[in-house]
Amino acid sequence: MQIHGLQKMTLLDYPGKVACTVFFDGCNFRCPFCHNSELLGVGFPPLMNDGELLAFLEKRKGILDGVCITGGEPLMQKELPQLLEKIKELGFPVKLDTNGSFPDILEDLIHRGLVDYVAMDIKNSPRRYATTVGKEQYDLSKVEKSIALLLQGKVDYEFRTTVVAQLHDEDSFHDIGRWIQGAKRYFLQCFAPRDTVLQSGLDAPAEEDLRRYAEIARIYVPETGVRGV
Repeated sequence: MQIHGLQKMTLLDYPGKVACTVFFDGCNFRCPFCHNSELLGVGFPPLMNDGELLAFLEKRKGILDGVCITGGEPLMQKELPQLLEKIKELGFPVKLDTNGSFPDILEDLIHRGLVDYVAMDIKNSPRRYATTVGKEQYDLSKVEKSIALLLQGKVDYEFRTTVVAQLHDEDSFHDIGRWIQGAKRYFLQCFAPRDTVLQSGLDAPAEEDLRRYAEIARIYVPETGVRGV
């Protein structure tokens, strides 16, 4: 199994833990604001294989508290469950980042105890979802199934939205809030313009707008926070 990136230590990616972050390539979305655009297709040169990753983790026992799995969309990796089994055998809790479009795989990983924390992206309100994931049309049924799965509370989780000035407004967060009402926690992440994003000309929201959106979201999810400001 090929690993396409490794952040050896982070205090930000796994709430409450010192962790490393493992990146996989490939994604079924083409979000115009994506920072990891080099990972979206297949063929980006790998950094290491799974054996090398496990050797790294073996040496970091007692230093790291957890492992974050991200991408791309990591649930596209067919061998991911086997890798997670080995990571768990080493004693590390696992946080999974996902766009929610593979609910059956997500449910299986939760059922098998292979993930301890799930961070699921809610890209936008249902009516603007297709545009926000870079598609002309998008069937939301799988995303809705993943939302419903996490709302059951069988695993610790958060929902999160990267907020872009051109893509989100007040109505977006009323709609999202109603969609995930009763969620354990929700975060609004401020978009940071970079040269690597897929679409140029996108801007971060003004800080007062971001905080106003968070107040709207708190109507539906009391534990709503803001990141990136």
